[in-house]
Amino acid sequence: MKKIDRRTFNNKIVKGVVAAALMGGMPLACGMGAASKKKKLGYALVGLGSYSEYQLAPSLAEAEHCYLAGIVTGTPEKEKIWMDKYDIPKENVYNYENFDAIAKNSDIDIVYVVLPNSMHAEFCIRAAKAGKHVVCEKPMAINVDECNAIIAACDDAGVKLGMGYRLQSEPYTNELKRFVREKTFGKVRYITAEMGYYSGSNPDQWRLNKALSGGGALGNMGVYAIQAAIYGTGENPISVTAQEYSTRPEYFKDTDETIMAQFEFPSGAVGNIMTSHNISMNRVHASCEKGWYALDPGSNYGPLAGETSKGKIEFPHERQQKLQMDDFVQHIQVGAPNRAPGEMGLRDMMIMEAIYTSIAEGGKKVLMDLAPGFGFEG
Repeated sequence: MKKIDRRTFNNKIVKGVVAAALMGGMPLACGMGAASKKKKLGYALVGLGSYSEYQLAPSLAEAEHCYLAGIVTGTPEKEKIWMDKYDIPKENVYNYENFDAIAKNSDIDIVYVVLPNSMHAEFCIRAAKAGKHVVCEKPMAINVDECNAIIAACDDAGVKLGMGYRLQSEPYTNELKRFVREKTFGKVRYITAEMGYYSGSNPDQWRLNKALSGGGALGNMGVYAIQAAIYGTGENPISVTAQEYSTRPEYFKDTDETIMAQFEFPSGAVGNIMTSHNISMNRVHASCEKGWYALDPGSNYGPLAGETSKGKIEFPHERQQKLQMDDFVQHIQVGAPNRAPGEMGLRDMMIMEAIYTSIAEGGKKVLMDLAPGFGFEG
């Protein structure tokens, strides 16, 4: 059996456990004057793909503590469209070449990197060196070394670092964490998390290009499954055994299509995750000593739906990204817990690397030595 042991991760994670344990669209041009903007922190979105266009920007328009202050794009024709829609001044519009000039822009407090995975490390590090707080979309990078480099750059610059893990701020996920903390259904014995969708329309998309994505389904939907297994049990896994298969190799030529992995946890609980770019699935289910709880769907943009052996879980729906970005601002402004720190992204990347190692070695069990914390305390 191979053992994954990262002292750097353990040292980083211990520092954050105490803080983490405390946790528990109108266009801007139509509704926000200069005075109200000053009370909020300004985000700049780096990369204006569909996630920025349909999720992040509308969420910033509704946010309580932040707003869309700037954009960074490699597509010049998008500039005027975004400037007009979100009342963004020309001086707050950047491209990938002049991005570093953002250091002199006092309107922009936070840079949210929403680029292909292979570009995360470069732009997170450049943002930190520019003195801006950083949010990195998932997965954090394409390997553990890049994750460590991002964390080090933010530490050196004295800026905050958060992951784009929207589910850490939404109520259904946090209700499952409460069940675990309070042992509402006793100890967790088994958890399963299945996250995937059918990809069939665009074989040329960057997610299917390993040079840009660093991987396939695991780094995309698999992150949600890994996180669900962790917050649904209240533990980080100590071992993993994994398998990969593909039924459409002509489409998935360069990246993983479907991966299954089995986790062992310190308490004796076991877990099974499945992730795919070829199967539609979105479910978390935990079997416990005194009952069960489940989310189905468990990771889409909402509304989510939950149920337990005692009845339904119901919360009013709000944009998850709005909650996420407001939470990060509260962390910066008033010291609220960072619900998704960089160390969480590093941990998840370590687990992904262990999964790939197991697959490469024919399904061998890989041991993991991860310090406790991040993702289930509250």
